[in-house]
Amino acid sequence: MTDARDMDDDSADRPSAFELLGGEARVRALVDRFYDRMAMDERFEALHALHPKPLDNARDKLFWFLCGWLGGPDHYIERFGHPRLRARHLPYPIASLERDQWLLCMAEAMADLEVPQPLFDRLLEAFSGTADWMRNRAG
Repeated sequence: MTDARDMDDDSADRPSAFELLGGEARVRALVDRFYDRMAMDERFEALHALHPKPLDNARDKLFWFLCGWLGGPDHYIERFGHPRLRARHLPYPIASLERDQWLLCMAEAMADLEVPQPLFDRLLEAFSGTADWMRNRAG
């Protein structure tokens, strides 16, 4: 699985994606914008249908996960242990449609927050690799 920390060979000499994004407040803003878009936009209907309602628990878990995945505090691991993303998502049918909706929704959330283009591209590449790996159904 690719994460945002693995995107560059010289990453030890550079700020983390977490720092470049703006820390916890901006990660929370990104997660909230992602879930707000998903809930309001009919283009993301299949993706939204997979999520238990209300979305509060999903918002928190994605926030905690992304903080660590982006190179910040490991809130998710502290609470739940290793993320085991694919195993935790096996009960949910994820095919190309759901992957594509997730990526588009996240890309639009990043655009709404005006994530600078180099970071946007870096994150979208990392998100794409992870989202593709999460597929567990044909199609």
